[in-house]
Amino acid sequence: MSKKRILIIGINCWPELTGIGKYTGEMIDWLARHDYEVTAVTAFPYYPQWKVQQPYTGKMYKKEILQGGKVTIYRCPMYVPSKPSGMKRMIHEASFFISAFFVVLRLLFKEKHDVVFSMAPPFHLGLLAMFYRLFKKAKIVYHIQDLQIDAAKELKMLKPTWIFSILFGLERFILNRVDIVSTISEGMRRKVKAKTGGEVMLFPNWVDVSGCFPVADRHRLKPNWGFLPSDKLVVYSGSIGEKQGLDSVLRIAAELRSSLDIKFIICGSGPFKPKLEEMAKEMELDNVHFLPLQPNEVFNDFLNIGDVHLVLQKADASDLVMPSKLTSILAVGGLALVTANPGTSLYEVVSENDMGVVIAPEDEELLKEAIVYCCGNGFVLQRANARAYATDFLNKDSVLNAVLNEI
Repeated sequence: MSKKRILIIGINCWPELTGIGKYTGEMIDWLARHDYEVTAVTAFPYYPQWKVQQPYTGKMYKKEILQGGKVTIYRCPMYVPSKPSGMKRMIHEASFFISAFFVVLRLLFKEKHDVVFSMAPPFHLGLLAMFYRLFKKAKIVYHIQDLQIDAAKELKMLKPTWIFSILFGLERFILNRVDIVSTISEGMRRKVKAKTGGEVMLFPNWVDVSGCFPVADRHRLKPNWGFLPSDKLVVYSGSIGEKQGLDSVLRIAAELRSSLDIKFIICGSGPFKPKLEEMAKEMELDNVHFLPLQPNEVFNDFLNIGDVHLVLQKADASDLVMPSKLTSILAVGGLALVTANPGTSLYEVVSENDMGVVIAPEDEELLKEAIVYCCGNGFVLQRANARAYATDFLNKDSVLNAVLNEI
């Protein structure tokens, strides 16, 4: 594919450090550095705090020109609920859809973009891409990071249930009319193919293996965060919401109080964090430590201090999403303790490549036993396999070059 102009439509973007926004932002940066001209229609950064972040507060629309003019970002206003429920999320996403529509409408009167990437969720942003194509004849890549409607149904996030027939019908309408459908894992690819019957391109989440790497004698880094080199650190890093089930980690920490060298770190932001901190205080858990999202300049060292990295999934959702945190854990040669059911992408990729420990979801006693087991063993082979997998299959340059060549 020759160097072209690319339009990206997605609610999450740089400077968000986790989730979909992390990958969309990194993709924009990579495209610009490889001489593509990129326009992004996105929201103001709000995730995972569920609050618009400084210095973006109090603005309606904002236009940013970056990378020496190669990147233009249009920020669109929207409703951001401080405590997102299923219905509030729908309103949140609908408000972005409406405000983003007016930006896409304006882009019809500017130079044509050759390819439009529509980032789902929200799934209905594909309609904006189709609207743009109607007038500008661009090719649409509909990229699915999360099977949003399936997850909402299985996690019972929306009532009444009849609304799902409408949502699935709208999703099918989009899937059958875009030019290319892509998603991030084999399990999700199978599920999407079952919806459409058409081809689905694998477009995995990547990692910058030069920026995320194993540190020799990583235990010496632990005092930088106030721990002893001999401490066994069990780390959860990412979005902190109710669906992560982190209250179970607190109960496990309470039971492991007598194991003085095992310490728990819960790092990140999210609507459930204040409640979780309050619970830990009430339980008098001095072996649980809460940290904010770590800045990029220390993130590699922070990941390296973890002896065990928790990748927790609900039983119902473990093949509907592929945790974005996993790629960085693998790149630093971290030991991932994953909860996933057999037959899911998460289970298969970790177990088949022998690069972590996989157990059944939502079994608190089993999780406790696995944490103790992981803290007591080195898992040298699994850590080496994790780094090798990241280098061989998740390298950012390789992934993005392959995708751009295919489209």
